[in-house]
Amino acid sequence: MNLRDLAYVVAVADHGHFGRAALACNVSQPTLSGQILKLEAELGVRIFEREGRSVSVAARAAPIVEQARRAVAAIADVAAAARGARDPMAGPLRIGVIPTIGPYLLPYALPAVIRDLPQAPVTVVEDLTDRLLALTLERKIDAALIATDPGDRKLDCIALYEEPFLLVVAPDHPLAGRASVAPREIDPQTLLLLADGHCLRDQAIALCGRGAGARLAGSDISATSLETLLHLAAAGYGVTLAPRLALDGRGGARLAAVPLSAGARPRQVALAFRRDTTRREAIAKFAASVRSSAPLWLSEPKRSPRRKRT
Repeated sequence: MNLRDLAYVVAVADHGHFGRAALACNVSQPTLSGQILKLEAELGVRIFEREGRSVSVAARAAPIVEQARRAVAAIADVAAAARGARDPMAGPLRIGVIPTIGPYLLPYALPAVIRDLPQAPVTVVEDLTDRLLALTLERKIDAALIATDPGDRKLDCIALYEEPFLLVVAPDHPLAGRASVAPREIDPQTLLLLADGHCLRDQAIALCGRGAGARLAGSDISATSLETLLHLAAAGYGVTLAPRLALDGRGGARLAAVPLSAGARPRQVALAFRRDTTRREAIAKFAASVRSSAPLWLSEPKRSPRRKRT
């Protein structure tokens, strides 16, 4: 058994296919398949169930795959530690970002990051919060831009900013001309929501829900994109809540954005990363660059970004 064989096991488990795993490992499929067969014979345990072209981890082999992941990750950490010892600011920086932050913040932030971290080219991965946190814990990315409490003691956070929510309605909606609106005034029957898994959905329900029995229109229209919700609201199909940065620079008469009344909780954006990361200095520099480049109206966090995830 050697590290290469364990890397093959992890690749097959991740890709569910010998051919794609071989491509990812830059070897031929017969080579990869042969090595895994030898490893299974050595261990005396079938690691993968093979049904035609479909491959899955055998039920009893799940602990083996998990240990293989840890071994491969440990070797990657050794290499990362060596790079960090040479120069903690050098080397690619892999940043995850949720979809309700990425399109709106990155155009401001990336030019500053490129300027401030010339030796750390940034790779961006956009996904939902839970998957980004999993990737961070698995050391597949270095940090994640999120808007909820990471909820894991293995992760640390740098608070970046907080921003208010705005109610987005059609220009002819009764609330369109208001100076502000209280969350309790928003009819949950008309509230458009993102699909399950988006933290913005949970935050909107927390702000506007009428208790566990309230039926929200968002359960009927569940979009995977905030842009979709904004267009639906502008067309009069309902109302939605959006962080202010998503509406920055949107002019014209296509939609109206109404501030929430004082006391409505803003969302807090933070950078989550592993406590044991070797890239802490580069991550801190990334966070400073984001803060320096964000619009001036974004507020410094007044409290910890850690709060209960829903």
